[in-house]
Amino acid sequence: MSAETLEAGGSSLGQAVQQTRCRNCGYVLGEPRPKFCAACGQDTSPKPPTVGEFIQHLGGNYVAMEGALWRTLALLLFRPGRLTVEYLTGRKRRYVLPVRLYLTISVLTLLLLRFSGAIQFPAVRPDGKPIEFKPGRDLTFIDAGAMRAGVDEKGAFYCEGLPAGLCLRLGQRFDADPKTLRRELEAAPERFLRHWGTAMFLLLPMFALWLKLVFIDRHMRYTEHLVFALHVHAFWFAMVALALVGNSLVAALAMLAVPVYTQMAQQRVYGGRWWLGLLRAMLLIILYSSTVSVALILVMILTVLF
Repeated sequence: MSAETLEAGGSSLGQAVQQTRCRNCGYVLGEPRPKFCAACGQDTSPKPPTVGEFIQHLGGNYVAMEGALWRTLALLLFRPGRLTVEYLTGRKRRYVLPVRLYLTISVLTLLLLRFSGAIQFPAVRPDGKPIEFKPGRDLTFIDAGAMRAGVDEKGAFYCEGLPAGLCLRLGQRFDADPKTLRRELEAAPERFLRHWGTAMFLLLPMFALWLKLVFIDRHMRYTEHLVFALHVHAFWFAMVALALVGNSLVAALAMLAVPVYTQMAQQRVYGGRWWLGLLRAMLLIILYSSTVSVALILVMILTVLF
């Protein structure tokens, strides 16, 4: 008798097929036949599920995912650094994976930013006054200290501190009539958010790199710092979302929570003395702020050009 016995008559999907091995991985099932393969976890029934079984499986998977989501959010929001510690100590299956958590929260927050109208670039000037789409007004599209670009009060394009080739492309982009200029600027917030969402995801590895340098004496792997970076950035995005949907008091508390939470999370994950942790945090802020500033300039340029 071979290891696999098939009932006679059978190529139709609904016919019963008896096997002594798992159809998925070939593992010997033994007798009595278990409901699930001990090697790969697939069910051993050869028949397709009934409607009731299908609904039961769907509901079970949803409840399991829902439970993991709430457990993850509870730790992320109210236990600074605890989610990272849980992941690094090997307790992973009960929580949403760091990358999935970050992507979910960041995408939802960017959608809120888009539909709330909170991003006003370039609907207002750097000084906060509304843009006037007519000659006689200085329209600054890019303003990053020594690097500036826009249209002066006489309607002439200016570009300072940027490469000559880039200034040429920017000038060609905005050598247009006021109506075209207005249309381009009104579409800019959506383009800015799209580019900024991509930039923030690309900044995560840089933040993890700065963490590794600042905490080089901890002898942790780069990927361990990356997990902390994903969790911290997910919290930052969650606070931005909370600020968008809440009143001014909630928004103020959410923004205040960002530095407090980050320092507490850093202390839990990396340990050490508080005063030394504060010094490390200040160094990290300097390094990452410089990186974010460069990224912001690039995003502003991409927003104007594309």
